[in-house]
Amino acid sequence: MSEFVIEPPQAATLPVKGTDSRFPVRRVYCIGRNYAAHAVEMGHDPDKEPPFFFQKNPDNLVVSNEFPYPVQTEDVHFEAELAVALKSGGTNIKIDDALDHVYGYATSLDMTRRDLQGVAKKMGRPWEIGKAFEKSAPITPLIPVAECGHKDAGSIRLTQNGEVKQDGDLNQMIWKVPEMISYLSNYFELAAGDVILTGTPAGVGPVERGDVLEVTIADLPKLSVKVV
Repeated sequence: MSEFVIEPPQAATLPVKGTDSRFPVRRVYCIGRNYAAHAVEMGHDPDKEPPFFFQKNPDNLVVSNEFPYPVQTEDVHFEAELAVALKSGGTNIKIDDALDHVYGYATSLDMTRRDLQGVAKKMGRPWEIGKAFEKSAPITPLIPVAECGHKDAGSIRLTQNGEVKQDGDLNQMIWKVPEMISYLSNYFELAAGDVILTGTPAGVGPVERGDVLEVTIADLPKLSVKVV
């Protein structure tokens, strides 16, 4: 009987800006409806909902200046988001201790097959088919906290072909970074390598091939992506 060996997939990693280091990605948690205006534009009341999360796959995070338009969809939306990378974790983390676990931050996008997500919502199914597809989370290299400080305020803006589409502030997040970390740790054991995408402000919209998306968040590096 013949034998064969399946090589394990290469672990997803992110570059650390200005170094040769790579940050191994363990899990990717995404919070939904974390800016009040975006929750309203999606038809929900932000005052009545506790936080909720879904997951992308680690290799959905890609450092690239191109976003391939995905298959099985005709309505792909951009969502500009602050990414938080953890250097440690645990369970039942107190809010006051949460930032001690943060390694750094990055500028990112949560690209969404909105039509497929809409069908999943109506049928009460998970969102992954609309969210966790290949190369769905373009991201910049990470910036360690020691260089950029913690991000609790600052502009978050997205332009599409030079036109401003999303224009908010990190201080508008309903659930702040320490609260997200603490809340997640009550349901999962967080660990080094976990990445949290922290939600998007109002103004999300569809993309077409040829579009250029640029995302700026506070003083972090700009993310520029062309839809191909």
